[in-house]
Amino acid sequence: MTKKILVICFIISFVDGSAQNNEDTHTSSFDVGWRFLKDSTVLADAADYDDSKWRTIDLPHDWSIEDLPNQIPDTTVGPFDRNSIGKAATGFTVGGTGWYRRKFITGRSQQNKHVAIHFDGVYMNTDVWLNGHHLGNHPYGYTPFCFDLTPYLKPVGQQNVLAVRVRNEGKNSRWYSGSGIYRHVWLIVTEQVHIDNWGVYITTPEVSTNAATVQLTSTINNGQGSSRNINFVTTILSPEGKVINRTQRALQVGANASKTYEQTITVSNPALWSVETPRLYKAVTEIKDGNRTSDHVETPFGIRNIRFDAMNGFTLNGKRVLLKGGCIHHDNGPLGTAAIDRAEERKIELLKKAGYNAIRTSHNPPSKQLLDACDRLGMLVLDEAFDMWVNAKNPQDYHLYFRDWYQKDLESMILRDRNHPSVIMWSIGNEIYEAPDSTGHEIAKQLTDEVHRLDATRPVTEAIVFLPPYTKKPWEDYEPNLANLDVDGYNYFLDSQSVFFQRDSATIHRFDTEHAKHPQKVFMVTEYLPSAALENWEKAEKYSYVLGGFKWTAIDYIGEAGIGKPLLLSQPKKLPNGLMGMGMFYKNAWPVFNAYCGDLDLIGNRKAASYYQSVVWRNSPIEMLVHRPIPDSTKEAIAPWGFPDELKSWTWPEQKGKKVQVNVYTRSKEVKLELNGKVIAEKIVLGNSITANFEIDYQPGILIAKGFDNGTQTCADTLTTAGKPFAVRLKADRKIINANINDLSFVSADIVDEKGHIVPWVNDVEITYRITGDASIAGVGNGDPADMSSFQQNHKKVYQGRGLVIIRPNGAPGKIILKAKAKGLAEGSIEIITK
Repeated sequence: MTKKILVICFIISFVDGSAQNNEDTHTSSFDVGWRFLKDSTVLADAADYDDSKWRTIDLPHDWSIEDLPNQIPDTTVGPFDRNSIGKAATGFTVGGTGWYRRKFITGRSQQNKHVAIHFDGVYMNTDVWLNGHHLGNHPYGYTPFCFDLTPYLKPVGQQNVLAVRVRNEGKNSRWYSGSGIYRHVWLIVTEQVHIDNWGVYITTPEVSTNAATVQLTSTINNGQGSSRNINFVTTILSPEGKVINRTQRALQVGANASKTYEQTITVSNPALWSVETPRLYKAVTEIKDGNRTSDHVETPFGIRNIRFDAMNGFTLNGKRVLLKGGCIHHDNGPLGTAAIDRAEERKIELLKKAGYNAIRTSHNPPSKQLLDACDRLGMLVLDEAFDMWVNAKNPQDYHLYFRDWYQKDLESMILRDRNHPSVIMWSIGNEIYEAPDSTGHEIAKQLTDEVHRLDATRPVTEAIVFLPPYTKKPWEDYEPNLANLDVDGYNYFLDSQSVFFQRDSATIHRFDTEHAKHPQKVFMVTEYLPSAALENWEKAEKYSYVLGGFKWTAIDYIGEAGIGKPLLLSQPKKLPNGLMGMGMFYKNAWPVFNAYCGDLDLIGNRKAASYYQSVVWRNSPIEMLVHRPIPDSTKEAIAPWGFPDELKSWTWPEQKGKKVQVNVYTRSKEVKLELNGKVIAEKIVLGNSITANFEIDYQPGILIAKGFDNGTQTCADTLTTAGKPFAVRLKADRKIINANINDLSFVSADIVDEKGHIVPWVNDVEITYRITGDASIAGVGNGDPADMSSFQQNHKKVYQGRGLVIIRPNGAPGKIILKAKAKGLAEGSIEIITK
């Protein structure tokens, strides 16, 4: 929703993820031209403070992804410090205190108006000053907030100084949070009579293919001391941008008062929003003062119907949809947490391509740009509020502020996000320590009631876990908490004796016992392990009261270092058992800095678990992977949140004539392997499995896995041996992009042979990048969880033959040339156009 914000605002919405300014001329981007210093200096809040030696930066900005000074081998490398406060939990990154300052001139358009500054998200503990006057503090790092600048603005034509102090101090997060003003900032100017912030609320209570009822509730504020007569105009635009409805109503708004105006509009033959066809309408609401438009708000919305019940599960427009979900954290890999619009959009594109239809924003509200992308691309969202309530998970985390701030933070999340058709459910918390206590029961009710008050159209859930240390209290103590919820969310509620990645018909889910007690309730897995993917999916397919689930995780993230990375241990050392073996993968992680538990790696490439998951979800009929050879006298320890060390590769030059393990995942009943045109092995896939395991002699060439049912071939997958490294190949996700700093081109940099095949065994080749044109390198990266080298220099090694360079336009249209050079290889080059 496009909005101008007054004193009471917490957030401003955004019309176009790639635009610098909203269509409303009173709302302008405030991202460019900030001064920044990472230091806890004093007096920087003063208007006359000399910041001339500070860096000049543009937002969004995350200082924790930047190289640290005084690099020391094996101690301080790139942005990582072995002695960081958060250690492996926050990926050995460094927080601290940072200052931002921005100067601007009071314009004539701001005269006799209210002027406010809006922050989409700052991590964390933010203080803001204007011309030396302290405007306030905002503790939470994930919710938007706004301050009124009007009382302290200089007269027209004079200079103002905005100062922002950000404190990411102490142990306050269980994962990489990033540091700084990592989302957008807006300057907002409003008239005295205006539509309230998030003041247009749209629902679609009745939906069919023939007609839909659209209800709009608009709140209009009058800051004047006398009543005002206005004309309120509402226009509905179709997904194609055509006017399909227009109404006008004369209204009177009382002095220093607010008025709520409700409208009901019928849309004939609506284009329904769904995962497959995410069609978006737009409501344009205007306040007219004579012929002058004094306020203008644009609110995208989708016409769709959602329902949750035990008989039908989750239905979207009357059709049952199983949630193929993934949990995600908020960082963007080499960019850190900087919520650049295109980075947020690309993340959703990659997950859709990998087969996901839902994400869980674990464990905090996301950026608006991410939700906008979900609306446009058809990705369902479980929107989550908090990782803790009043009981701490870390000494300096949000529990210190929860009592005073939870209502404001929850309200800003719900009011901002409730018009997004992609959002189908709210989560009030994740693995809350006090969930089995009376305090937790009370808070759960308060939060649920507040959500229902703000939005009665979506259910409320909470991610409950029942593993140590949560099992200190019996399960019965959790039930009063669950009684408050519309949907029960379970993390890792799977008591299975099965071997990894095999279905076990004897598996017992908590769903089974709880459904017997509460047959009207619906359940979902808010987090599950890769090893439990098949069993959980079988439950969702079989029982309507199980909605599906969210895998931990959909994409790699910085922090919780190594919880998914397999280890090689000397035999006969005992292997860790289940979730409680996590510490073995975690406490001695250095130099591993990312969790390495995603279906996609840190730069967006699919990993082995993603291909397996595709077969589980029936998105792919067959996938073949090869296990990395395990050295003699060692044994692989699969991390609790990990997957066996497999690659989609038939390039193993050191294994010629030796045995290799080939794993084929399929729902076909029989698998045959062909190597260089000859059938070399075949196996029956057992009824309780989707896996056929082979051990064959490695010979280079073409390996084909074919699936058969009753003698008829149903599917096939092929792997081809790559030759020697020959060249660096550059390939952009988009070669024509917008000429502004909110757009990006993600360019893959691959080591290929003469035929263009990626050479996957190459890990030690460094690529150096050179760029010409009005653009810069925003980040470089690879999928290696232990490569701590800089994300911001012009060079980086590849991992498994792959790398990534991210190009960010500076603002001028034109041509960008990127070249990539590696020793002994043909140079890569690509042209990108900015418009």
